[in-house]
Amino acid sequence: MEHTYEMVAKTLKGLEDVLAEELRSLGALNVQTGIRMVRFEGDLAMMYRANLCCHTALSVLKPIYKFIASDPDSLYEMVKEYDWGSILSIGKTFSIDTTVHSDVFTHSRFVTYRVKDAIVDWFKDRYGEDKRPGVRLSDADVMINVHIDADRITLSLNSSGESLHKRGWRVASTEAPINEVLAAGIILKSGWRGDCPLVDPMCGSGTFLVEAAIIAAGIKPGSFRKGWAFENWRDWNPELFEEVLAEGDGPREIPFKIYGSDISPKAVSIAERNILAAGVDEYVNLRIRPLQQWTEAPADGVPGVMVTNPPYGERINPEDIENLYRTLGTKIKRVFLGYHCWVISSNEDCLAQIGLTPSVKEELQNGGIDCQLREYVSFEGSKSDFRKAGGTIKETRPTAGDDDSRGKRMRKNDAEWRKDARERGLGGKTASPRGRKERPERRGPEKRTPLSEKYIPKKGGYARNEEHRRKFKEETARESEAEQLLQRRRNIHALKSLGEMPKRPSLPAAEGPFMRTRRKWKRPDTDNTNNNNNEE
Repeated sequence: MEHTYEMVAKTLKGLEDVLAEELRSLGALNVQTGIRMVRFEGDLAMMYRANLCCHTALSVLKPIYKFIASDPDSLYEMVKEYDWGSILSIGKTFSIDTTVHSDVFTHSRFVTYRVKDAIVDWFKDRYGEDKRPGVRLSDADVMINVHIDADRITLSLNSSGESLHKRGWRVASTEAPINEVLAAGIILKSGWRGDCPLVDPMCGSGTFLVEAAIIAAGIKPGSFRKGWAFENWRDWNPELFEEVLAEGDGPREIPFKIYGSDISPKAVSIAERNILAAGVDEYVNLRIRPLQQWTEAPADGVPGVMVTNPPYGERINPEDIENLYRTLGTKIKRVFLGYHCWVISSNEDCLAQIGLTPSVKEELQNGGIDCQLREYVSFEGSKSDFRKAGGTIKETRPTAGDDDSRGKRMRKNDAEWRKDARERGLGGKTASPRGRKERPERRGPEKRTPLSEKYIPKKGGYARNEEHRRKFKEETARESEAEQLLQRRRNIHALKSLGEMPKRPSLPAAEGPFMRTRRKWKRPDTDNTNNNNNEE
């Protein structure tokens, strides 16, 4: 390994442990988690690898200067002492991103101005009044990150450039898509790696579907991007970057399919375009289907994992959102037996309508909204029978009067389950409480216990229509080679399929996994029918 140095990978709340495990698997040294960040050490190749391969990183920073400052004037003087000629030149541009947690520096914009003035004055003092690098708000050659904690200041270079959640595969979007980094983090938390079916019954623009395929197939999430900030650095090594990009054995075969559906034909069309742009359509089975019409789990012979992001009632307001969550709970109990079902939502009242006790609760954020990620394990019969068969349901809850026990996992016995249900007025049922605030244990990225083989879902579900898929590709293979090269410039695995991508993927009129109706959709005459258009 070449010369190593400190780096910081930023992430979303609740994904720190997942990102730390990713970095360790890539060869990072001295990995330490913090709040929305992970600190690690590595060389130049490790920096390239972290940007290309981490599913849960938002950016990778390289600290270059640390100091103590007690006021804005000392901040200015300390910044001006740094040798900015080693980072910038007069013909380059730079931008500044500032994060402040301090009683001394209370205004991040003022800090940004003082740092900018110090850098500009450094060049003016040496080269003349009109000799200075330019300042840009976006797409700058050099991106500088300023982090202030009390009186401790750290200046870093942002090696990523645009946030890493912008993979490059998304060509269309629904109204409120889930962040790609968050979607990947939830899938990694679930333990799913392609060894069983994965279902998203409210897939929206298909974020979970694409990210799941990328994870299971071993595709580098950064391979779709068009550029990086480190390409403008003086130590930019394109040969080394290409070596890192070529690491690995290429896309892996996934033994089980990834299934997605949504009530909205428009959402499914958008998801289809994103799936094709990412080059993962061979792994995904997609169709227009309301949640109420799920009567059988996919007929893969083994139970799997469900991940979904239903509407919260914050930005998208379904006609009857509570009924939607009740329907979701019914499908988990009756259709997806044996599945580990992961649901993220900010609406605790709606989550209570699912009517099941979660085995895991974790605090996350989606688009700045505080959310809970809950796992529900569905099974037949009583809890005692389930446990006798080897199944376990664990609840994260603190022990009363014991501060040190906060966040420990404790298993409830049957009497506790019944008492807990009675206190919530649910009789013998075990529904999720409304509004109960708990501090859950942060779930690590360690490998989950294999799914129980006892509870096998019924036969049925999707069947792959290869003939229809072939016709679909033939009808829509008119996109120009230039546009394909632009979309997949960095994706060496997707280059093999150039010429097969459509210019404007659309849903054909024929029935099958993809179908379109040109008539206005009418509500089916069935109970519990509601709009389950995903918040994505």
